[in-house]
Amino acid sequence: MQGHFSLAPPLGFLEGGELFQQWTRDDFPRMIVVTFQHPNPYYDDSYAVNSANVGPYGDALLEELIPQVEQRFRVIREPYARLPAGGSTGGWEALALQLFHPGFFGGAWCYCPDPVTFSAYEGVDIYKDENAFYKQHEWYRVPTPNIRDTFGETQLTVRQKNRFERVNGTKGRSGRQMDIWSAVFGPVGKDGYFEPLLDQLTGAINRDVANYWKEHYDLLAYMQRNWVTLGPKIAGKLHVYVGDMDTYHLDKGVVLMEQWMKTTTDPHYPGFFVYGDRKPHCWSGPLSQAERLREMAQFILRHKPDGAPTPWWRY
Repeated sequence: MQGHFSLAPPLGFLEGGELFQQWTRDDFPRMIVVTFQHPNPYYDDSYAVNSANVGPYGDALLEELIPQVEQRFRVIREPYARLPAGGSTGGWEALALQLFHPGFFGGAWCYCPDPVTFSAYEGVDIYKDENAFYKQHEWYRVPTPNIRDTFGETQLTVRQKNRFERVNGTKGRSGRQMDIWSAVFGPVGKDGYFEPLLDQLTGAINRDVANYWKEHYDLLAYMQRNWVTLGPKIAGKLHVYVGDMDTYHLDKGVVLMEQWMKTTTDPHYPGFFVYGDRKPHCWSGPLSQAERLREMAQFILRHKPDGAPTPWWRY
């Protein structure tokens, strides 16, 4: 059997659903789907990495949880049979796990991932923008949009979102999106909580914190710094899907990553990117869950070592 490590619950397993019907067929690949549960004081998810504020969840998942799963169940305990997948937060995690641990996983399926580069942090470029709340254009400025519909109409601005979270809890304790990003990606502050990226009242960006984010968790920056050694290890492994009208503007970061990967050499690996025409968050491609699992099983079959048996393919 092979393992598919999901960062989002596969809802199609409900009895009577299409995935359930396919999963219980005799000719469906024998797979184990594992959904990680890793809540913490800031959010219901750790982002599956080691963090100064949230804790060593990356180590816990790879060194404790997955080995326990592989010990207790009949699975192939080899990298080629481990495939992380997920959407939104899970999409970022799947990509991060594959990049940070290229020898541990055999391929990642990443749907509508959270910002893969902080040059596209839900509308904010944390490295270049003068203020997170506004875009400065010559002599005038406009509010930075955060949430939009598929026609591009702004429904919430970055300023509104940050002030909403501050009302819900001080020192990052709102339990919401902007706060967990600061908690996971940021350094520890003098008060024992995380050092925030930006002032939630004024939008001022802390450049030292922005540089810390870039050094530790900007996935595109990580690829650019390490491509000579990383590139050969991930070639053929990345599958990224996103709607080109993603609700949170997450498609921009994916586009920036794809544009850079197209220029890579040594090796040249442009990745696999699919964009949904006017699709919002969280578009995961044209296939159903059952079809995607079959696709992933076929991927494992193509990449298994020569001579490796495949009794898991069918009963």
